[in-house]
This record gives sequence, C-alpha cells and structure tokens, in this order.
Amino acid sequence: MTLEHLRIFVAVAEREHMTRAAAALGVVQSAVSTAVSQLEEQVGMRLFNRVGRGIELTDAGRLMRDEALAVLARMDVAHRRIEDFGALRRGRLRIHASQTIASYWLPRYLVACRTSYPQVEIAMQVGNTADVVRAVHGGRAELGFIEGAAHDDALHSVFAARDGFVLVVAPSHPWSTDPPRSTEALLETDWILRERGSGTRSEFEAALSARGLAPDRLRIRLELPTNEAVRAAVEAGGGASVLSASVVAPGLEAGLLQAVRFELPERAFA
Repeated sequence: MTLEHLRIFVAVAEREHMTRAAAALGVVQSAVSTAVSQLEEQVGMRLFNRVGRGIELTDAGRLMRDEALAVLARMDVAHRRIEDFGALRRGRLRIHASQTIASYWLPRYLVACRTSYPQVEIAMQVGNTADVVRAVHGGRAELGFIEGAAHDDALHSVFAARDGFVLVVAPSHPWSTDPPRSTEALLETDWILRERGSGTRSEFEAALSARGLAPDRLRIRLELPTNEAVRAAVEAGGGASVLSASVVAPGLEAGLLQAVRFELPERAFA
C-alpha cells in the first residue's frame, strides 16, 4: 500500500466514479481501476459496491476513506514542515564559529536572522578554525564560520567578510615608538599567540612564511586559548601579538595597547 494508492482511492471515493476520478488525477482509467483492485486485495475487503454503471462505498470503504484522508493530511503537514525547514522558516540551525567571528562579527547577523525567521532556533558553538571545520565535516553543524581557508575538499565555502590584522604591544614595549623595520626584526621580541589550529595564528604564520620567515623561529612566550587572554597578556607587557582589529579595538581606545606599524595582509571570513 502506497500513498499513491491512497490518493487514487480518495479521488474515487469522493466522486464515486472511476472515469471522473481518472480525469481529475490526469491518469488513464485502467490505472485507477488497477490501484483500487490492488488496495482491495491488500486489505482483504471490498471497498466499493458496483451499482449499475456506478459505484458506492461499502462500510469498509467509508472507514478506509476516513483513515486515508487522515494519513494524507498528516503527510501534507510533514511535507510543509520539511519545506519550511529547508527554507529556514522553522527548525534548528546548528552553527559553529571561530572565536573572533563568534565574539565580534557574527552576533549582529544572528539577531537579524532571528528577527527574520523567529521560528528558527539557533544553536551556536565556539571553537578555533580547526574545530569548526571538523564540526561541519562531521555533520555536527549545518554552517561554520572560520577565518581563512577550510582546507577540506569535502566542504564548500563562500566569502563572507574581510578582517584586518593589527600588530600590538603594550605602550611600554620598545616597538611602541620604534617599530620593526624588517621581517627579521620580528625575532627580537617575545610573542603571545593563540593555540595551534586557531585561524588567527594560522593566517599570521602564513603571512610570515610568505615573507620568508619560518614561524617556528619566533620566540613564543605564551600560547593562550582565547583572543581576550592574548590581549590581556599583551596589555600586561608580556610581548607582541597579532590579533583582529575588532579584538584589539577596546585596548587601543583605552590606551592599554599600542598598534605597531607593520604591513599585514587582510584575511577573509568564510
């Protein structure tokens, strides 16, 4: 018994006429007759009595009609709900985002999304770029937002925004008044960086490699798991770091950080 059997049966039951049901469904009469016969065979009862040139429902047929209508109605509701989810009108959307994006860029868009789609529940998890890529690849998230490239051929990414890097130190650091004049000069100070797997660190290391400086030559004093921890350690005079412009803006405005003149590439959010 299939949904098509039920649709054909209901069409015949509503019209009590094979030919008119076939015309309404856009099929030949023989297909309707075959479907009704198959359904009667499956339930083991006659669903219609033949009366002259017409037909009428039996008691079993009337019961079958009511149940078939209920099944088809439930399937129609299920179909609409699935369509709504596909169109982001309702359902649960799982998002994973890297720390910089989750803290400084994405929230305004989540608010706009909830306003436009109030029936969509948004669940967000925060991790570094590598965590986000693994979550999307493993099916634990429908969307992921990262800094830089995913480096995963199984995933599709699109450009979302650009972000600027800033080299920062505490105001007491020598670079606050005498910035490094070459890439090699970056080796002259201690560094405070995010952990490996972080998009911020990966993009900074890629920029160093592009300038011919091996990242492992840096004097890394601390590796910390959040942007805020790195920023606080730099403010405390622990060394230099490269962070998103959004991350360091409060420290720069408060005079706790000093931006150092040094050319750094922009990076993409995807």
